[in-house]
Amino acid sequence: MKLLYTILFSLFIYTFSFAQVSILPKPAKVKHAEPLYLDLMRDLGARKGEAEFNVGYGTGRFKNRVEHHTFVEYEWAVANRLGLEIEIPVLFAKDDLGHSTNRVEGLKFGTQYTFLVDEKRQTSLAIGYVHEMEFGKSNPNVRNTPLFEGLISSPFFIAAKNFNQISTLIYTGPEFEYGFKSREMQTNFVLNANIHYMVPNSSHYIGIENDMRMEHGHLEYIMRPQAKLALSPQIAVGLVCGVPIKSDEFQMDFMTRLIWEPKF
Repeated sequence: MKLLYTILFSLFIYTFSFAQVSILPKPAKVKHAEPLYLDLMRDLGARKGEAEFNVGYGTGRFKNRVEHHTFVEYEWAVANRLGLEIEIPVLFAKDDLGHSTNRVEGLKFGTQYTFLVDEKRQTSLAIGYVHEMEFGKSNPNVRNTPLFEGLISSPFFIAAKNFNQISTLIYTGPEFEYGFKSREMQTNFVLNANIHYMVPNSSHYIGIENDMRMEHGHLEYIMRPQAKLALSPQIAVGLVCGVPIKSDEFQMDFMTRLIWEPKF
């Protein structure tokens, strides 16, 4: 009987503690429309335990080649306002001469922390970092081909503000590319400016993602009209097309992603 009373008392304490935790107010969070091409590590102001799976496919036409991309991505909030992400991108490409490239491009890791959530002003601010290890291009004629050929290091800053149903967001920061063989560092700069209309009482939104990139002193600007359609409270699909405004190589592309947010 003593053992039974001990077990019942322990269960009571556990149930009481769980109930106390469950009734605690959730941390503040402002709902912003997330860009679908250059997506974030988690929602701004993410709450601990939130998670999201993404599977995507995209195809693009460049001046001398066609590329097909797929990716698998998992992101989760390990603490309130702190999100982590891991992504595996895969490339299938073929140029006009018939040369093909089929490979896993690398491993991509990211983290993001929302340091300001202002519900009154409908504003969120965040900082983060993305680190990508690029796999080497396999060559059967070369022995001991290195596993990784370089890395990309990208610290970034995010500012987002809502104006009623209009969501605006800016993602910007430098991008450092380092080649292990050449031992050279190249610095690029990324500016991603977004404006979306969020459909009231739903998770649908439509908008435009303006993807600007400064590389080798040249500006590339791709406009990406897009839409997110919520098929259920946990499942959504994103549709994005790319239109070149200023680019020497890029001609057009299309991307779709399937988004699943399990309950937590």
